[in-house]
This record gives sequence, structure tokens and C-alpha cells, in this order.
Amino acid sequence: MVNCFICDKHGGKIETSGVKIYEDEYVYVGHIDRSGKPNYQGHIMIDLKRHVPTLGDMNVEEAKAFGVMMSRVSKALMESEKAEHIYSLVSGNSVPHLHMHIVARYPGTPEKYWGPMDVYEWEGAPMVDNLEITALCNRIKSYLNEDGHE
Repeated sequence: MVNCFICDKHGGKIETSGVKIYEDEYVYVGHIDRSGKPNYQGHIMIDLKRHVPTLGDMNVEEAKAFGVMMSRVSKALMESEKAEHIYSLVSGNSVPHLHMHIVARYPGTPEKYWGPMDVYEWEGAPMVDNLEITALCNRIKSYLNEDGHE
């Protein structure tokens, strides 16, 4: 696909925050990129590798891989990063390439900011730089690679 941010990311044409957490023939997992601005710690992106716009466009193999990765990344955020809740969101309005936002909510987050994008409005949100994002990505990657974390 020409001029697709996600296709360009998968092809290594652009650099994004952190490091790749996971990749196989169906999905790519990494931290959200906010063009150099601080990122909310634990805002993970699961991208379908094939360029399709919506959940309904996945084939069965892609859907299985996508669903398993949603579960594994969510569990990793809860166990490794001590998130108390995980939000998930698919919009597709700005980039028509299927990607899911997986957003951690941490203990102490005021209820007013409970929601996958509401956390960005909270002044006390854990906004971190690329060094901290890279460390988080490596922790999640290690967690996913450990035996027993299916």
C-alpha cells in the first residue's frame, strides 16, 4: 500500500518509539509512536501485517493470531507492568490499516480518566520518553518469550 504509515513501519521505512515487541507472519506488536512527544506508558499497538482496514476483513488465521496476541499482551501488561485494567480499541479513522490499541490503566488512575484515550488528559499520567518506552518494550518482549506465558 502506498503512503500507509503502518505498512511503512512494518517495512522498516520509518522509525517509531521503542523497539519491536513481537512479529510473525500475521501481526506486528510495538508501542504507540507520538512523533517524538512523550508517550503514555503501556499504550501498545497490535497491527495486522496484511493491509486491510477493519476487523471484518481478517481471515481465520489472522483472527486467531490477532486474538491470541491481544490476550498475551494484555496479560503481560498486567503481570509485568502491574496494570490493573486493560483497554482495547479499534478505530481506523486516521489510518485505514487494521491496528488495535491496547492501553494499560495503572493503580491510582482517577476514575475521571478511565478510558483508553482519557488517560492522555490526566496531568499525573505516566508519560515517558523513548528510553523508558524501549525498556517497557523489552520487558514485554521478555515476558512473551518466557515459557508458560501462553
